[in-house]
Amino acid sequence: MSAPPRGACLGGRILGAVLAGALILATPRMSFAQAAANELARQTLGLPYWHVFIAYAVVWLLVAGWVISIARRLSDVEKRLGRD
Repeated sequence: MSAPPRGACLGGRILGAVLAGALILATPRMSFAQAAANELARQTLGLPYWHVFIAYAVVWLLVAGWVISIARRLSDVEKRLGRD
C-alpha cells in the first residue's frame, strides 16, 4: 500500500478546520461582545440626558428665529420691489 497523495491529505485538513470553525461558531456559547452588551444593558445612567434635550430645544429655537428673520427680510425686499 502506498501513502495517500499529499494534496488529498491537505484538502482533508482544510475541510476539517473549516468544519471545526463552523462548529465553534454554531455553538450557543456567549462571546465577548455579547457579554459586553449584557453589561451595558444592566448599567444605569444616573441622570437622564436633560442637557441633550435642552441643546436640541436651543437649536430648534435658533433655526426658527433664523427662518423668521429670513421671512422678514424677504418681505422687506418684496415691498421695495413693489410686489405686495
